[in-house]
Formats: sequence, structure tokens, C-alpha cells
Amino acid sequence: MDYIKLNKITLKDYPGVNEIWVQNVIANDPSIIGLGDIELKDKERKQPRAGRLDLLFQDENNKRYCVEIQLGKTDESHIIRTIEYWDIEKKRYPQYENVAVIIAEDITSRFLNVISLFNRSIPIIAIQMNAVEVNKQIGLQFVTVLDETALQTYSDEEEIAQTVVDRTYWEEKATPATVALADSLLEIIHEEIETNINLKFNKFYIGLERRGLTNNFITFKPRKDYIIVQPKLSKTEDFDNILEELSLDVLDYDTKGKCYRIRMKREDIKNHKEKIGQLFIEAEKSFNN
Repeated sequence: MDYIKLNKITLKDYPGVNEIWVQNVIANDPSIIGLGDIELKDKERKQPRAGRLDLLFQDENNKRYCVEIQLGKTDESHIIRTIEYWDIEKKRYPQYENVAVIIAEDITSRFLNVISLFNRSIPIIAIQMNAVEVNKQIGLQFVTVLDETALQTYSDEEEIAQTVVDRTYWEEKATPATVALADSLLEIIHEEIETNINLKFNKFYIGLERRGLTNNFITFKPRKDYIIVQPKLSKTEDFDNILEELSLDVLDYDTKGKCYRIRMKREDIKNHKEKIGQLFIEAEKSFNN
């Protein structure tokens, strides 16, 4: 195994790179900042008499993340601006749970202490962004240095209400072809587990219902070119090995949702139907036992 020395760089001083570039990278792949399965709601979001919010994301539980990016070291104005935008969004859209997110290249111990003080009464997440240059290309790594602590928590047994939609909603949000992949996966569930299970179309995912009752041991998220399949399974070496052997496109494990996230296309379902069925059986056992 060859060793490659990484050249750490400062984006603030790097030619041709600015905050807009970083915004676009994150907007194109929100998973890289480590906030789970989130979707972009807005970019450069105009705030009444207060500038523009860099990025706004939302997850399946109606939680919104108000993200502010700063190249170089964070400072007082960055912290105040982040909190101000969070407060505006919270007041404008009280139906959502809003979280302030600060992303900076260098979050010094001094300002981390300041952010921690706010964090006791305001939900704030601080993420440090590290940049490296490899073969004249830039790579970004995001590390959460302060997680939210002030949000209301829910027990595992409590179910957060979801907005019910119909099939047409998802066909317009994704495509009819990728929504049809959920049908193909449901057929595997019928063959391997039970026929009295149907798809349930929610606003942020397609779940399952069993004899009329919600039973989300697997959820689906159709996209334009593929579907994300999320079996509720604890992360183990055995499951990791199975997915690696199948050469499936596995995304980051969702620690909050306690599920694997697998990107699948039609050929994946066709070629690995048996193994997918085994994963679904294990997910059903784990979820319902």
C-alpha cells in the first residue's frame, strides 16, 4: 500500500476558490458535512434586512439547518450572523425545528468556548472544514467539533408525524422510473417476508405499512437516476462485508436513523435480488423483534 502525503491548504488564500465555490460543493453533495440525509431547500436565501443565508437544508423529520460558511478563522461577526439568520428562519417558519450551523476552516478554542455558551440556549452545530490538495485537485473534510445540545429530544418509541402525500408527488419529485424501483423492492418484500405490506408515500420518504399500520423497517428515497434504500439495521462487520461483496454503492451510515443507506439502480436489484432479500429479512427481524 503506497503512502501519499496530503498537502493541507487554506481555502481563504487559495486562488480561484471562494465561499460560493464551497457552497456549490456542499449543495451538490450535502452528505459530506455529516448532518445525515438532508436535502437542499435554498441557497443564498435572502433574509429581510439582514443579508443572505448561505445554505438551508431540511431532513425527513422537518428539521432545518441554517448553514453559514466562512473561509479562514471564525470570528464574532460570523457567529452573530449565523445566530441572526437562525432566529429569522425560526420566527418566519415556527412549524420547523431550526438549527444554526457554523462551518469554518479554523474554529479556535476561544470562539468554540463562545459558541458553547450560546449552545446552552440555542441549538448550534460547529463544523470545522479541512482542505487538502492532491494532484492539483481539492478535497474537503468536515469534522463536527460541537454538536447540538439544546434541542428537545424524543424517545425511540415516539413517532414524529409525517405529511402523507401520493405517488404522483414522488413521480414529480424524482421520476416514474425510479419510483417504480420501490415497486420492484416491494415485490422482494412480498416474496421474502409478507404480502400484506404496502408502500406508504410520505413527504420525505416512501415508507411501509403493514395491515394499515406504519412499519418502516425499510424506507426508500427515489431520486432522478436511482433510489436510496434504507434498511433499519445496526452497523456490523457482517452487513458491511455483504454489501462490499455485492459492490453496491453504500452511502454513509445514518447513525441517527440507525439504518444503512444504499444507492441502487434497476440492474442492482435484478442482479442481487437474493442478497437484497436477505438484508430485508434481517431488517424486518431487527425492527419488529
